[in-house]
Amino acid sequence: MKLETRMEMSEYNRDQSEAIRMVRRQLGTLSRGQMGKLGRRIRPYLQFRDEVADFQKQHFSEVCTEKCFTSQTSACCGRDGIATFFADVVMNVFLSHEEEVEGLLQRLSQDPGGFKCVYLGQKGCLWRLKPIVCEMFLCEHAKDTVIGNDDALRGQWERLRGREKRYTWPSRPVLFDELEEVFIRAGFDSPLMYFHRSPGLLRIKAKHIKNRSKRPA
Repeated sequence: MKLETRMEMSEYNRDQSEAIRMVRRQLGTLSRGQMGKLGRRIRPYLQFRDEVADFQKQHFSEVCTEKCFTSQTSACCGRDGIATFFADVVMNVFLSHEEEVEGLLQRLSQDPGGFKCVYLGQKGCLWRLKPIVCEMFLCEHAKDTVIGNDDALRGQWERLRGREKRYTWPSRPVLFDELEEVFIRAGFDSPLMYFHRSPGLLRIKAKHIKNRSKRPA
């Protein structure tokens, strides 16, 4: 009699899976009106992501496909090295079809192992809207090859990086922090809620609150 062995999830995979499940569960309780409100709230961020994706496709698609995906020699997409924010999960589940969400959960529970990210499939990232740290990552090889001494192109990229902070850098009220807060108020908790757990991000938020309190009324 052959006994089947069940592979235990890594801590990374477990945290990811639990976050996806709780987001799916909570979104399933929202009315059509509430879902519409969420969609309108994240629309500016999605427009920003479209612009970043267009920039990446126009300038980096060829070199990144060869360096990162085909030859697998780049530092990106490393095993357990992808820091996903809870807000990343919220927006990805919101935008995904049910079978896509199930596909992610299945991948996490049946992790094939190796040295690459669990979410990296045969055709690339399995997320519909990949984590922001992945979208905004350019290895030195890619930057040197494509940007080089092109000041105009470098400036365009730096402006995109500056706009990213409007959503992820809590020196002001930002979307990623807000989405975590919505789920915390609904009674959820996750290790991926870095805006409420990371000492560094909490210090930035505290400094913002302190500076705001000093402003004259």
